[in-house]
Amino acid sequence: MGHIVPMTIKDMKNTMIVVSAMFLAAACGTFGQPKLSADANLEAQIIALDKQGWQAWKDNNPAWFQENMAEELVSISSDGVSDKAQVVKGTPTDCKVRAYSLDNFKFVVLDKNAVLLTYTATQDAVCNGKQIPGSVRVAVNYVKRGDRWLEIMYMETH
Repeated sequence: MGHIVPMTIKDMKNTMIVVSAMFLAAACGTFGQPKLSADANLEAQIIALDKQGWQAWKDNNPAWFQENMAEELVSISSDGVSDKAQVVKGTPTDCKVRAYSLDNFKFVVLDKNAVLLTYTATQDAVCNGKQIPGSVRVAVNYVKRGDRWLEIMYMETH
């Protein structure tokens, strides 16, 4: 039969460090795992939703933005930072879009109620009287509110 040896404070700290490192290693291992089919379905849903937003922009249709953006939306572009009201108000008048295409999608589930979508966009449009950059990189965050996914942050850069 073994003897029970009392642990010193130093021994307890070392044990806590080892146990914490094991939990961290186990958690990190899940990041390299293949996507679950639920993630793939969600990815397709979010990409389709984002494409609808681009079509609404081309069609000068502010209704999509009113319905699919969170109230606290932040939109960042070379023109500055806009809120939802500014985006909705400017949509029917600011831009004349001849064409656009979206490519190189990357999708990350941040948690059960937040996702990140990044991609490249090629666009042929004139906004506020000036030609906008032909190619931009885009990052969009969506949050789940009830049973709907809403855009909460949009950012693009040349």
